[in-house]
Amino acid sequence: METRHRILLVDDEPGLLETYQQILGQLPSRPEIQTAASGARALAMLEAQPFRLLICDLKMPKMDGLQVLSIVRRKHPSLRTVVLTGVEDEQFRSRAYALGVDLYWNKPTSEQEIRMFLECLESLLGRDAAEGFRGVQSKSLMDIIQLECISQSSSVLRITNGPLTGKVWIQDGELIDAEAGDQRGETAFQKILSWKAGNFESRPAEPNRPRAIFKSYNAVLLESAQALDELQGGVSAEGAPVPTKSPLAELSQVEGVEFVLAMLPGESRYQVARGLENPERMAKWARESIDRFRELGHRLNAGPLESIQAQGPQRHATLACQGKAEFCVGWKHSMTPDRIREMMKKVLSLWVS
Repeated sequence: METRHRILLVDDEPGLLETYQQILGQLPSRPEIQTAASGARALAMLEAQPFRLLICDLKMPKMDGLQVLSIVRRKHPSLRTVVLTGVEDEQFRSRAYALGVDLYWNKPTSEQEIRMFLECLESLLGRDAAEGFRGVQSKSLMDIIQLECISQSSSVLRITNGPLTGKVWIQDGELIDAEAGDQRGETAFQKILSWKAGNFESRPAEPNRPRAIFKSYNAVLLESAQALDELQGGVSAEGAPVPTKSPLAELSQVEGVEFVLAMLPGESRYQVARGLENPERMAKWARESIDRFRELGHRLNAGPLESIQAQGPQRHATLACQGKAEFCVGWKHSMTPDRIREMMKKVLSLWVS
């Protein structure tokens, strides 16, 4: 019989304990959830029986959350720990990550935030510590950076991978610099992004940091993913790296490209996606839009669909068909319609080549 994991939820407010106990009841693995209304009670329960995960509030009387986490890290080093707090303070966040917590999460206030929180918890319950980044183990490092940028955060991410250490500077949702050893800028960022496991912590922003990365974060992530794809082809007989031919081999160099999504008709998923924080949602929108315009073309006897160009307040996008493939390409907002049409032709020609 499979053993259910145990979660210990700690908060000094009984109403919140009850609310979050109900929320945690939605976890797919159906863990056993126990509660404690104080830090002292939580420590006693941890001594009495094994737990897989501790979820702890920060502001509590007598013994606060950071004190609890400090003791837990010494006495129960294998226990996964999560901070769930209403305190939006970068110093608290940095101190919590310095204690080795796996996740720091502000108390969710929407269905989407609750869903993301539960996804992260489920990953922590089921994943061993061999891979992933402590902090958000359900996400890759690229996902972590995207989340910081999407939320318009200002912070410094410090990433460690064994003896290696790197930093990524984010200001108002934009990448401004990276550092890994003696490397800086995009070169350092690509090196950091190649690390598959390790630890990360979010530190207070450094607004006076000189900017060394001038592209949008979507463009930098796209190019970095492209570079990593090309380095995964193995080695030659002489032991030299052999790049693999990526479907996106040169697309990241096309002027104005921010993201690329490629799909095959009839497939339920996208085939290739780069530079998107939510490719499934974009793929669904792209498929529906292409199908609707294709049907409209049939009704009007206008011939086969070639492309659709959409312009919005934040980004521009082009939908196009090339052979059996369907594409959605995002463009910088500064691109003109004529320039987008010209560059889209280049994207399609590079893909088939």
